[in-house]
Amino acid sequence: MNAHVARKRFGQNFLVDRAVIEAIVRTIAPKPDECMVEIGPGLAALTDPLIAAREAQPGVSQPLHVVELDRDLAARLRKRFDAVRLTVHEADALGFDFGSLASGPASLRIVGNLPYNISTPLLFHLLEIADRVIDQHFMLQKEVVARMVAAPGGSDFGRLSVMLQVRYAMESMFDVPPTAFDPPPKVTSAIVRMIPLPVAALKIVDMARFSRIVSTAFGQRRKMLRKTLEAHAEAMEAVGMEPTARAEEIAPETWVALANFGLR
Repeated sequence: MNAHVARKRFGQNFLVDRAVIEAIVRTIAPKPDECMVEIGPGLAALTDPLIAAREAQPGVSQPLHVVELDRDLAARLRKRFDAVRLTVHEADALGFDFGSLASGPASLRIVGNLPYNISTPLLFHLLEIADRVIDQHFMLQKEVVARMVAAPGGSDFGRLSVMLQVRYAMESMFDVPPTAFDPPPKVTSAIVRMIPLPVAALKIVDMARFSRIVSTAFGQRRKMLRKTLEAHAEAMEAVGMEPTARAEEIAPETWVALANFGLR
């Protein structure tokens, strides 16, 4: 089979470092009876060891699901693995219904080396089915992971931080250098673990309202909140939000209180 040439329009950078691959599989710790889906399997650098790790354990192993946009790579995967071991979904991850693979609440594990050019919208897409997920392990640009796990008060803390932290407990696991890929990207990557918080911990009354308020505030993050959230002055005072503060200084739970004001 001819060598596959990475396609820039798909954001393809293929993981080739065996030590890094083994470290990722150990971090994920796959089990044979779990429903697991990999986003962007590419040349199966992670797919193959994930399947092997599942099959090496006692019990009946479910097929690993993969979502691959590149039809040539999808065809390669179907030729390499039989349907008992691998189910290939030839689709755009941004439009794929991941929830359809879950057997119930908190039943799905999602992993992958996410295409960096769609990583943020993909994280928001997956946010919609967080209640059906056990955990997520992704490789992303290190700077994106830093924003995901950032604490309030720093320049890394932003809309992405707030929107994800109200729904997940997240941890940056380890960095991955550009030399671990072919072709090597221009940035360092990192592995992030995302575990959905219990539904009982999600206290947002109206998610759409919450999202609008956070987006408005961080859309002009250099301005004081009394300017960006002028329409919410009463609510800001009620929840103890300083009008002279800037969006990056406010903790996620305070954003929740602001969005919930007057709705309970």
